Amino acid sequence: MIINETIGNISEYPLNGRSIDYLDLEWYESTKRIQRKKTRSGADVAIKFLREGQRLREGDILFENSEKVIVVNILETEAIVMTPSSMLEMGTVCYEIGNKHIPLFIQDDKVMLPFEMPMFRWLEVSGFNPERHSVKLLNVLRSNVEPHGHGSLGSSIFTKILKMASPKDE
Repeated sequence: MIINETIGNISEYPLNGRSIDYLDLEWYESTKRIQRKKTRSGADVAIKFLREGQRLREGDILFENSEKVIVVNILETEAIVMTPSSMLEMGTVCYEIGNKHIPLFIQDDKVMLPFEMPMFRWLEVSGFNPERHSVKLLNVLRSNVEPHGHGSLGSSIFTKILKMASPKDE
């Protein structure tokens, strides 16, 4: 079966006695526009999202019939988890991680990122008290995944703000 869009989310959708067949995905697979996978029961699923920016979320319904629904399940993964003690620490740690172009997740007042030992050690040395846990990475921040260039005057949102705030030459 070919899936071009989601039907809804299981949190807001009546099952009416139908069984659930889960499509297990790694966190990084949730943003892929084209992929082939098998559900837990062995059903072939081809995902082909046509629009840019579509992504799969925990609980998204991909298919339904009178007997079953196919639902996205994001698998747990090893992650670095931090609980910032202040807004300053939250901003600082998010800035530092984002500046390294590493995917960043905010969930339950915690900052999370996929586990990498060099980053874990850097965060420890920097005083952020990281912990290693197995979690579902669900709420990715979109601020650090868009392609951009450093040092150029491209069309990033930051550049646009700077241009708007700069004094006008008369």
